[in-house]
Amino acid sequence: MNKIKTFFLLLFLSVFNFFHAQQVKNEFWNHVRFGGGIGLSFGDGFFSGTLAPSVIYEFNNTLALGAGLNGTLNKQKDFYKSTILGGSLIGLYSPIMNIQLSAEYEQLHVNRTYDNQLNLANDNYWSPALFLGLGYRNGNATLGVRYDILYDNQRSVYANAWAPFVRFYF
Repeated sequence: MNKIKTFFLLLFLSVFNFFHAQQVKNEFWNHVRFGGGIGLSFGDGFFSGTLAPSVIYEFNNTLALGAGLNGTLNKQKDFYKSTILGGSLIGLYSPIMNIQLSAEYEQLHVNRTYDNQLNLANDNYWSPALFLGLGYRNGNATLGVRYDILYDNQRSVYANAWAPFVRFYF
């Protein structure tokens, strides 16, 4: 009789532990949000495509931290081709409802190959960026502007230090 009680006690504890672990696991995933960006541009002999998925963990209604990946392909016929790959770390803070401050560190590896007829040197380098942003947040979407404090007009992959953004996390 004692073995049966021990068996049922161990079974009960195992089931309780399993459901508790599932609850903790589900609690974690309830705070995870997925988002990112997709870019596509083309014109007379030009193509550019970007895929940039990201994920954040919302600690509470005011603070979130996350990471992202970035892949971009640019090609201008008879001029150049570039491949840009990298990642980023992002922090989001909402001091008051609907206002979101952001800081994002991005490190991108740039590989540019020029057409040999132009006698330009090929580039292969890392391009860092540190964006500080301010946005208006409504639900899953944030609309705002960010500034790259590490902007270098010779090496940056962006045309300007200032950049508008639309950010979605689901």
